[in-house]
Amino acid sequence: SRHEDIAPWATGWSTTGSQPPSSQPGWASTSSSSRTTFCISTGMIGTSTPGPSLGMLILLPVCRNLLSFLRGTCSCCRRTLRKQLDHNLTFHKLVAYMLALLTAVHTIAHLFNLERYNQSQQATDRSLPAILSDMHLQGSNKWLNPIHSNQTTVEYVAFTTIPGLTGVIITLALILMVTSSTEFIRRNYFEVFWYTHHLFVIYFIGLVIHGVAGLVRGQTDESMEEVHPHRCARYLTQKEENCWHNCCKEPEFGSIPAESWKWVLAPVILYIFERLLRVWRARQKVVVTKVVMHPSCVLELRMQKKGFRMEVGQYIFVNCPAISLLEWHPFTLTSAPEEDYFSIHIRAAGDWTDRLIDTFQQQNPKMPRIEVDGPFGTASEDVFQYEVAMLVGAGIGVTPFASILKSIWYKFQQDDQTLKTKKIYFYWLCRDTEAFTWFNDLLASLEQKMAESGKADFLTYRLFLTGWNTSIANNVALRFDTPTDTVTGLRHKTIFGRPMWNSEFAAVAAAHPRSVVGVFLCGPGALAKSLQKSCHQHSSLDPRKVQFYFNKENF
Repeated sequence: SRHEDIAPWATGWSTTGSQPPSSQPGWASTSSSSRTTFCISTGMIGTSTPGPSLGMLILLPVCRNLLSFLRGTCSCCRRTLRKQLDHNLTFHKLVAYMLALLTAVHTIAHLFNLERYNQSQQATDRSLPAILSDMHLQGSNKWLNPIHSNQTTVEYVAFTTIPGLTGVIITLALILMVTSSTEFIRRNYFEVFWYTHHLFVIYFIGLVIHGVAGLVRGQTDESMEEVHPHRCARYLTQKEENCWHNCCKEPEFGSIPAESWKWVLAPVILYIFERLLRVWRARQKVVVTKVVMHPSCVLELRMQKKGFRMEVGQYIFVNCPAISLLEWHPFTLTSAPEEDYFSIHIRAAGDWTDRLIDTFQQQNPKMPRIEVDGPFGTASEDVFQYEVAMLVGAGIGVTPFASILKSIWYKFQQDDQTLKTKKIYFYWLCRDTEAFTWFNDLLASLEQKMAESGKADFLTYRLFLTGWNTSIANNVALRFDTPTDTVTGLRHKTIFGRPMWNSEFAAVAAAHPRSVVGVFLCGPGALAKSLQKSCHQHSSLDPRKVQFYFNKENF
């Protein structure tokens, strides 16, 4: 069908009306709701505008500043509406998958059609495809078939025309971006994911240029008035020498203007402003006030930046030019909004983090420069909107809850009466005992402060050690009767193994039969599925009774 003008489901038929369109490969007179015209017939979906329209949608979910703005403006909206903003990356991935699928269909459709063009150009009979393919002999701007030579191959056209070459380039860029976005690559080779994803610049440039050559053509409006396909198709294949009928004139064709830029212009401009804002904020001076090296190879950086304002559970992007000028990595803020600094905890989990930790461990009086972009909002910002909250962290995934628990400590210090939350359940899953140590001081201080305030029951926490061995088990058995835990030194005992989530949710539901419970997770996908399933199972069908709402950190 006509690219971007005739509907992709438009019906093609032969000029004689006696044969189905498939018997006239490559060329047909085509009808749409608005007009009928001689045109190129591809007969496959994906030949219109999937790339530009989906390209418009794929940029919006990754505009972090836009999402943070919307999250702030939707603070008074319904909970279900705000939660949709937490699925921005899921939406981004779904659009990417659909874009990849339609790109494959689009490419296959045009490869088939190029072969049809080639066959039509080489045809020597008086069929409609052969006649329309010879239109280029009538004038330089009257052609319909983009192949004008009998010696041309499909491969040559694909790599020497603007649509063909740009199509190859943007398809390769898309393949690299999709294949490097798997969870395995992102977790273990984040640098590969980060650099290949910036091929989106090449992708969008190629997408805009893709249709400017005007290879997709259709019959002009002036020609349509004189040589209409319904009336004149027979005259093209059975033309007489002394014919004076209007239909004896040769149909004229013109290029259909490219419309890709109309689809991508607005989101691209929005994204450019987004990136400019990031660059401006990244250039603002950041002062590293304190560096703490915790066990389990966890580095804590405390920083200050003019005008920096945060909320609990937010995250920032960090760049260290001494390591890499272009790499930015996300880290959850572990400080509270009430503190005069902001902090992050960095675990060694790749080349970049290893080099960053090594750089700060060196006895160098001059600190390496750190650039910060953010903060950006997450689901954890809504924790104080719930009467009851269940916080679940796995390993270093405890970091957003450090910010929440610190903020609670300050609220108790200031005797904040506006705190809506009445009960918090905190679950932390770790593989080794050393991982608990950097968080122990906060929990111990919080325990003491709540006991002094007469709210010892406000926080219930459970620490699960999933990587214990016989040596640890023997040590625990020997000191079983001690009032404090042998692993953490806290009042609550460490539990060996993994949580029984059905039992945990059932206990919370029984303790709060008419409450709205927010479940917050920062951890792996398998744990997210388990918690989400438990939320559905233990939520009452009666809206007046206990309801569990699942929230997961995504960045």
